[in-house]
Amino acid sequence: MALRSMLAKDWTLEVEDPVTPDTWVPVKGLTKFEESGDDNTEDDSDFDSGGWGSDVVTQRKWQIEAEGKRKRDDAAQTYTPDPGQELIRKAARKVGFDAAISVRWYRRDGSPDAYQGTANVTDFTKGGEVTDLEPFSFTLAGQGEPVEIANPGTAGGGA
Repeated sequence: MALRSMLAKDWTLEVEDPVTPDTWVPVKGLTKFEESGDDNTEDDSDFDSGGWGSDVVTQRKWQIEAEGKRKRDDAAQTYTPDPGQELIRKAARKVGFDAAISVRWYRRDGSPDAYQGTANVTDFTKGGEVTDLEPFSFTLAGQGEPVEIANPGTAGGGA
């Protein structure tokens, strides 16, 4: 069996609509998606280890960094921003409990990778040079443990 590389473009990011719970809005226009973790480790070594050190993870954090192009719906004849991008942009302007949003991210290529969690939007940027397409970027700073979910992008997983 030949192994084939997975493509980064197969990730989907969705934001839960705060007005209509359980309604997931895709964030369109993404050009970069990267989930990462930041673990805190503490030295767990003792005299009984024969000189070998030992570390224990005492805290884990997750974050998602994403970039994209701001887009609008030209068919609407008026400026109509992408709804998912708008939910992220608006959340980035809030503080405290109001800044928390529910997100889920999954692969749409049949892989079981699918997660859901709560995050704050940080480092939201937009703008650019005169010749640029309008970019945006943001970081989702996770709050608590992300939960593994059934992949909404696969048959039987919903969508």
